[in-house]
Amino acid sequence: MSPTSSFNFRLSAISLLVISALTGCSKAPEAQQRPPAPVSVITLVAGDAPLSKEMVGETAGFRDVDVRSRVNGIFIKKTYTEGQIVQAGQVLFEIDPEPYKAALDQAKGVFSQEVAKLEKARADRDRIAPLYKENAVSRKDFDDANAAYNTAVASNSTAQASLKQAELNLGYTKVIAPISGTTSKLVQSEGSLISASGDSGKLTTISQLDPLYVNFSYSEQDKQELDAAVRSDKVSLNDLKNLSATLKLSDGSIYQHKGKINFSDNRVDPKTGTIRARAIFSNPKGELLPGQFVRVTLDLGVRKNALVVPERAVMQSQADHILFTVDKENKVVPKPVKLGSIVNGKVIIESGVQAGETVIIEGQMKAPPGSTVKPTTASSAPTTSQAASATAASTK
Repeated sequence: MSPTSSFNFRLSAISLLVISALTGCSKAPEAQQRPPAPVSVITLVAGDAPLSKEMVGETAGFRDVDVRSRVNGIFIKKTYTEGQIVQAGQVLFEIDPEPYKAALDQAKGVFSQEVAKLEKARADRDRIAPLYKENAVSRKDFDDANAAYNTAVASNSTAQASLKQAELNLGYTKVIAPISGTTSKLVQSEGSLISASGDSGKLTTISQLDPLYVNFSYSEQDKQELDAAVRSDKVSLNDLKNLSATLKLSDGSIYQHKGKINFSDNRVDPKTGTIRARAIFSNPKGELLPGQFVRVTLDLGVRKNALVVPERAVMQSQADHILFTVDKENKVVPKPVKLGSIVNGKVIIESGVQAGETVIIEGQMKAPPGSTVKPTTASSAPTTSQAASATAASTK
């Protein structure tokens, strides 16, 4: 072999080695298969579940009474502290009494005159009556005496009524609380001219806060659906005359006292398509005030053969609610569902799944649709730290 042929052979061999090395370097290692993600699951079982309905309500005083002046005059004094509790019969305001004292004195004088006239008319009648029997006086004189007496009686009654009215008007210069309750802000200032008619006669408002009303409304559709469920024997209602209610306050806490539904309207409001209703709650400490917005939950009865899942099992997908189920091959299958009422963190599933299906209640975020999972029943589900460790190990 010539030197030139030997060189070309070695060059070809080196080229083949380089190509082989480059080809080996460009080949990626096979990807490791990700282990199934651990999830916590429950098996759907049909059974009776509490049936409730939650709505927005507004608190209102048991009685809200406007305190008004019943006489005209100058407002001279306020005798209570605004916003504080007052008792029925307590004096709250004073109107200038002097004009009414003068009117009372005048009425007393007129009444005294009429009493004197009545006594004289009675004496004249008593004197003439026996004389008339003896024909000592004419019939006209007798009739005149009787007429004068009757006129005096009527005048006396009128004067007595005027005197009573004057006494009442003087008493009305002290404006008292008609009920016990909490007062609102003063409407008129001291020194103002108060009129018994019109808006200027209003001085304040008293609200009785124990008990307290909660007003709310429910839709016509809700009523129709509930009636249909009762007719189909899906629902067993509690006694409608003794329905209980629970309040959730704006901070999420539950009000300690339960209430009772004491009114439901017999007509639908055509403007809103809703039916007005009202519950009454005990409020001994004044924790609730009129005008608060609260959430009212009605204890309606029992939903028969219901499918119930924890609220955390439901996922939101745009306008749909989704439950992640696990099939026989441990594959994740999402299913759109229709939700019912929510009670104590559990929600009733109206449709979309059936009894016997397995539903994921924890671990949905690491179990995309179609993936294989390692289900564990909720009673023996791993703790949060264990699940996190398992997830971390599966990503290595």
